[in-house]
Amino acid sequence: MNLEKLTTERRNQETMNLDELTIKEALEKMNREDQKVALAVREALPQIEPVVKSIIDSFNNGGRLIYMGAGTSGRLGVLDAAECVPTFGVSPEMVQGLIAGGQKAMTIAVEGAEDSQELGKQDLTDLGLTSKDIVIGIAASGRTPYVIGGLIYADSVGATTASISCNKEAKISPYAQWPIEIDAGPEFLTGSTRLKSGTAQKLILNMLSTISMIGIGKVYKNLMVDVKPTNEKLVERSKRIIMEATACNYETATTYFIKADENVKLAIVMLLTNASKDEALKKLAQGNQFIKNTL
Repeated sequence: MNLEKLTTERRNQETMNLDELTIKEALEKMNREDQKVALAVREALPQIEPVVKSIIDSFNNGGRLIYMGAGTSGRLGVLDAAECVPTFGVSPEMVQGLIAGGQKAMTIAVEGAEDSQELGKQDLTDLGLTSKDIVIGIAASGRTPYVIGGLIYADSVGATTASISCNKEAKISPYAQWPIEIDAGPEFLTGSTRLKSGTAQKLILNMLSTISMIGIGKVYKNLMVDVKPTNEKLVERSKRIIMEATACNYETATTYFIKADENVKLAIVMLLTNASKDEALKKLAQGNQFIKNTL
């Protein structure tokens, strides 16, 4: 497989003596290596930008964002998808994560699952993939067959495709319309791609989902106004967001939070435009769900 040619598999010359270091020395070396990740991601911003635009286009067209990967890469995609639901108030179907081997692979390695192109195709088939969707294949090595199979199938149905790899000239890149490649150097611990590669992938996924959600009106100024208040902490955060957005006091925020049926965005529009709930709903619809368009 020529793994020795992959940056993610090379030995890091800065950490050859890990087993001889003190805890303090190891922590300092690991921190220095981690600092290289954000700089590597910065180099890939021109590759990331068109992917964000494509995700926004997909959402506006009624499509879904689907991540797929194996091992750590797959887990990170599942995590980002799951966190979009409470953070941005979207349905679990709108952003989904697929991991080779299915749900049990989140905690237990499923032998051979990532080596099957057919499995990648099948998982997308089971989701009823359409041309409205965007599929993002994630692979630190940049060569995972499961991801390649998924990207080939996605292209065949006319879906938009993108990829994230932590090696240059990655094998998966030619299968994606919008490939993202970064090189953060060899891992702190040789071949352990849950470290720098995983951090790089997480940073990119944060960008893709967060900035795409900004692009469809899920954010007002820098406030997450579509947050779902599913627990006591989030109820209090919701009220605080209303206070920040409208400069009202806690009591007023609480009143409008209740009037709006715990819909933070709706409560803000009601306050800022002095509108009833029904009027605020119409204003949001006319403004394409952007608070700024209702003002």
